[in-house]
Amino acid sequence: MFEIVISSRNKEKKRELKALLKGLGIKVIDLNDFPGAPKVKETGKTFEANAKLKALKIAKYTKRPAVADDSGLVVNALGGKPGVRSARFAGNNAAYEDNNRKLLKLLEGVPGDKRGAKFISVVAIAGPKGIIGVVRGECSGRITFSPKGKNGFGYDPVFFSPDFGKTFAELSASQKNSISHRGRALKKARIIIVRLRRSLS
Repeated sequence: MFEIVISSRNKEKKRELKALLKGLGIKVIDLNDFPGAPKVKETGKTFEANAKLKALKIAKYTKRPAVADDSGLVVNALGGKPGVRSARFAGNNAAYEDNNRKLLKLLEGVPGDKRGAKFISVVAIAGPKGIIGVVRGECSGRITFSPKGKNGFGYDPVFFSPDFGKTFAELSASQKNSISHRGRALKKARIIIVRLRRSLS
């Protein structure tokens, strides 16, 4: 069976990609299947640079096609922050709650109509010999005044989606995937992965 590796140990990301590739004869594995895999430092200045770094390093290590994403939140009132530092906004080992707390504190006093934000996800697909494709997905919304909802992860409890009138953390997985930045990027990545599988079979 054709195998593709996610350059992550995040079970949520594996679940998302598995659901998207269901029924296509593609086995999705992640770094939990490769305990010795190197930790890739996100030294890039853009989402695209980081996604490419992770995909290529893991493809070379595992000798399999690899998928990596770099995603983050861009807040207008903060000049685009947290951006590429989204996961480390409150520090290198910050928990999701720490990042959300810092974000809400920085936005104290900012009115609702000035709390516009967007999630960005860039997905890179690489083989051991190089980058195969790079795609991007975006989702616009705004930052709430307090966290709401228990689903999802990251900034989901404070990101309000005008499409559903709820935060991402109040949506079901299928609702979120239908409009999310990562869902949109992964749908584009799916086309590249399917094409790759055909070319290698």
